[in-house]
Parts: sequence; structure tokens; C-alpha cells
Amino acid sequence: MKRDSRLSNILHALLHMAEHEARTGAPMTSDQLAVCLSTNPVVVRRTMAGLREQGLVASEKGHGGGWRLARPLDQVTLGQVNTALGEPGLIPETPPVEAEGCLVEAAVNDALGETYAAARALLVARLNDITLADLAADFSRRLAEHPKRDLFHAHRHEA
Repeated sequence: MKRDSRLSNILHALLHMAEHEARTGAPMTSDQLAVCLSTNPVVVRRTMAGLREQGLVASEKGHGGGWRLARPLDQVTLGQVNTALGEPGLIPETPPVEAEGCLVEAAVNDALGETYAAARALLVARLNDITLADLAADFSRRLAEHPKRDLFHAHRHEA
């Protein structure tokens, strides 16, 4: 199964938004977020619209407009973001059926199906325990320990 990267990508964008707003006081545009995510601004707008519907982000139109977080970082869980994205497939729903009528495959798929369901429940519970503030704190800690942190700070202030 191919890994769905929508959750990790949008978490990346949300942390950029929070850092940008804390530093500049301004929202991030779809164009700026598209650069962060190596994608098209239309994709950013489509994804952010779903997050806006769930009350996680807000948009401002016109000159100086863009995207802002609608809640403080400690009030947004990764579970809420995952739900707003439509719960992309982080773990397979069921194993594929490749040999219709094979009793061995049926036994394997039953066991894996139950295992996948249990793993999904644990994953969802864990996502609901982690906030964007937790991710931001971890990033800050990593940055403080990184040998090239001064280059990162210089690059951030140019943007």
C-alpha cells in the first residue's frame, strides 16, 4: 500500500503558518504554502477549504490576505486535522483479495483485518493525544540543537 502523505504534509503547512504568523503577524498565502509543500496553490486552497470547514483555519481575502490558524496550537490535535482531511488511509482498511475462494488467504485476511482495525483504533487515539503545540515544541527543541540553526534563522528572516 502506498503511504498517504496528506496528513504529514498539512501538519508541515500548519506549523509553517504558525511560525510565520508569530514572526510577522501576517497570514500565509496559498502561494507561500505551495512553496513549502512543493505543490500548486490550487491544491493548497482545496485542502485548506476542508480545514476551514472544520474550524481549524481561517482565510482572509484581499491584499495582505491568506491563511491563519483559527485556534491556538494547543487546541488542535492531530486527530482533528486527520478528520478534517477525510481520514486518509494511514493503515489499510482490509487486506486485498487476490485468490477468490482460497481458504489460506481467507484465514490470513481475517487475521490481518482484525489487526488493522486494532491498529487503526490505537493510531486514532494517539493522534488525539498530540497537539500542534507538541509538534511546535519538538521542532523548536530540534532547531536549538541543530548545528546549522543560525543558517535556518537567517533564511527564515529573509522570507
